[in-house]
Amino acid sequence: MNFPSKLIEDAVTEISRLPGIGKKTALRLALHLLKQNGAVTEALALALTRMREEINYCKTCHNISDHEECSICQSHRRDRSLVCVVEDIRDVLAIENTNQYQGLYHVLGGVISPIQGIGPEELKIESLLSRITEGEIREVILALSATMEGDTTSFYLSKRLKDSKVKVSTIARGIPVGGELEFTDEVTLGRSILTRINYSQD
Repeated sequence: MNFPSKLIEDAVTEISRLPGIGKKTALRLALHLLKQNGAVTEALALALTRMREEINYCKTCHNISDHEECSICQSHRRDRSLVCVVEDIRDVLAIENTNQYQGLYHVLGGVISPIQGIGPEELKIESLLSRITEGEIREVILALSATMEGDTTSFYLSKRLKDSKVKVSTIARGIPVGGELEFTDEVTLGRSILTRINYSQD
């Protein structure tokens, strides 16, 4: 791709480093910003700089936060006996958008992956165990991805929590709404049958 300006080329190169954005999209975004009032570009640059320099991670659950402790951990409306363990901050956002969960979270910061050199010591597991020893938590929900790494992490956590008094559960896995059986993979279909629930018209 030929650029009429080195400045445009540099901007496109940096924007295209973002996930899911190719060179063409990056060029479109750069040209869009170029057409805008200077204040728009300055506001964007300032917001990104402030995010990078001032963002905090909750000392309790490791979620992103503007303060030492995130708004979820500070809330008196949340069920403090329930902790949902997730891999990433994006998982917290996804679950929160359902408006179906009122407990707390714990962000591991990844999953166990020997191939990538990620072991249990690289994850926020010890801080989870410390939270459990405080005695307020009654149930831990393992909401990790349905991958080999996710299952390995869930298995490891369940072993570590076996001697504690907390209940360990995992999110249900099954056929998505609108999905057709013939296009569902065998593992998901098998788990859906094994974890079937009672059918009720009430």
